[in-house]
Amino acid sequence: MRGLIAKKLGMTQVFDDGGFVVSVTIIEAGPCMVTQIKTVENDGYDAVQIGYGNKKDKHTTSPMKGHYKKASLSPKNVLAEFDIIPGYDYKMGQVFNASIFSKGDIVNVTGTSKGRGFSGVIKRHGFSKGPVTHGQREYLRAPGSIGQASDPSRVFKGMRMAGQYGNKKKTIENLTVVKVDLENNQLFLRGSVPGANNGIVIIKK
Repeated sequence: MRGLIAKKLGMTQVFDDGGFVVSVTIIEAGPCMVTQIKTVENDGYDAVQIGYGNKKDKHTTSPMKGHYKKASLSPKNVLAEFDIIPGYDYKMGQVFNASIFSKGDIVNVTGTSKGRGFSGVIKRHGFSKGPVTHGQREYLRAPGSIGQASDPSRVFKGMRMAGQYGNKKKTIENLTVVKVDLENNQLFLRGSVPGANNGIVIIKK
């Protein structure tokens, strides 16, 4: 497999081989099961679909129940597709876990960042506050001027202003696998990963 569906468990610190403290994010990588093998003949492209986590039958639609029945699997909570590895023989119901990764691997992790709601320019863009003295009233955290007056008589697109912050798909690239815990199906990644604890992420080699 080129990657897995995983769950972010949280952050901690470990010692590396040189005795230095390293901040790591713990990821529960799998187990993921093959729910569908897509081919050019049937679907127009080659891919392997995997599922992670279990879902109750009452929360699963009838078409999806039939989809999982073909693979002889119980309903899954999350599905994702990955490119196939040429020459590898995938099987329906096949299980992949943290064992596909090893210490020192470089991976990319995609997740949904924490939603921070409607935020001002200081929190959202890192603007500085205004002066706190000399006649300052209610504009301490205001953005200030946003454009010209009579010409061009409009605000340009892309102007950094207050608005929705977070809750977006983010990919962090080139994270190093510091440790692989096969017993608990966990990966220790150097650095931070998008999203809150217990959030779903996609990890790719």
